[in-house]
Amino acid sequence: MTHQLESYGLILLFALVAVEGCGVPLPGETALATAAVLASGGHFSIEAVIGVAAIAAIVGDNTGYWIGRRGGRALLARVPFVSEASQRVLPRAERFFDRHGPKTVLIARFIAGLRITAAWLAGISHMPWRRFVLYNAAGGILWSVTIGVVAYVFGKAAVNAVTHYGLYAVIVIVALVISAFVAHRMWHKAHEARLERSEN
Repeated sequence: MTHQLESYGLILLFALVAVEGCGVPLPGETALATAAVLASGGHFSIEAVIGVAAIAAIVGDNTGYWIGRRGGRALLARVPFVSEASQRVLPRAERFFDRHGPKTVLIARFIAGLRITAAWLAGISHMPWRRFVLYNAAGGILWSVTIGVVAYVFGKAAVNAVTHYGLYAVIVIVALVISAFVAHRMWHKAHEARLERSEN
């Protein structure tokens, strides 16, 4: 992945993230993490990496939403072993998205299975598009900033933790960063106080 991104740049990042959002299982999150690590080495601008990933996530997910809304049911009905199951599952999916759609769309990018299915399911379930696009944009931006910054600062190991443990890992990492910042500020103030006492 590193070599491909070095060769094709952020165009490849956009393509992988966007196509993954359409429902195709491609390594969009891995591409974002790799691009952010490359940015930490000066190969890309981290702002560009985050911006490209966020736009690609929003574009891809909205494409997946409209594919699901316009043709998802017909496509499922044509697949023999899926059509019967979909008749049982879709009513439950519609009720689920009526109650939990915004939350699901918001956090979907942090969960591997939902990242490639949430947009389709939202479209098939006829979740209102304005509600979808609002929470999807918020989720896409939050995801790209979180994964991008974590990979840029801490490397791929931290991204792997986010991938495996989702928002729990994000909360722990943010808490650790805040704790480290507060501890540094407290140490700095204590050091200044000691200097002032020594001067007096």
